[in-house]
Amino acid sequence: MPLVTTTRTGLVDQVIAQMRELVASGEWPLGEKIPPETELVSALGVGRNTVREAVRALSHAGLLEVRQGDGTFVRATSELSGAVSRLCDTELRQVLEVRRALEVESARLAATARTENDVAELEVALRERDAAIDEGDPERVARTDSRLHLLLVEASHNPVLIQLYQGISEAVLSSVATTFDPTVPPERTVSHTELFEAVRDGCPEAAAAEAGGFLDELLAEFDERPGSARSAHSS
Repeated sequence: MPLVTTTRTGLVDQVIAQMRELVASGEWPLGEKIPPETELVSALGVGRNTVREAVRALSHAGLLEVRQGDGTFVRATSELSGAVSRLCDTELRQVLEVRRALEVESARLAATARTENDVAELEVALRERDAAIDEGDPERVARTDSRLHLLLVEASHNPVLIQLYQGISEAVLSSVATTFDPTVPPERTVSHTELFEAVRDGCPEAAAAEAGGFLDELLAEFDERPGSARSAHSS
């Protein structure tokens, strides 16, 4: 999507709207640096102060992150996910707790609401996740595992639940990347086969139990880490 020259009314709002669309569309990918200020000034036909104010507003909203001496980077794809990821940057346990709350109910609903197309997409996503684990590629594992869980939530066909989960997508991706250990043999990594089968076979209670079970394991592992609040309390 090319940048277009703005009119003189509501310049900051227009620049914010264009930047937000570039982020949401993926033209400015998550984690990547956006064009430098001089390039934005030229492309938009506005002054430096207008660009700086727009960047400041989007940084405050959580979409962009200004790194002094390094540039400005895309931090989130929406204001909601930006706010959530900003709150959860160092709060892995809280992210896992929220994931558990949303994913357990999503699995329960998906077991009765899923369509044949949902099942087919889930099966492909599961194979891709397992292949990534076999390869021991942390980045690919994080991406494929997160996609599998998003598809499970989407199979619930509950639009409110789906929107809430999409809002924490960056936090989910981060939590998967943080908890995956490439030194653990693939056969000892948490399997989602039983979860998929419970959803496919229409077993809501089994699906909910599977969805909650692996997250309970992650929470227990987190609490046993040296330095965690619960570990310190128990000692």
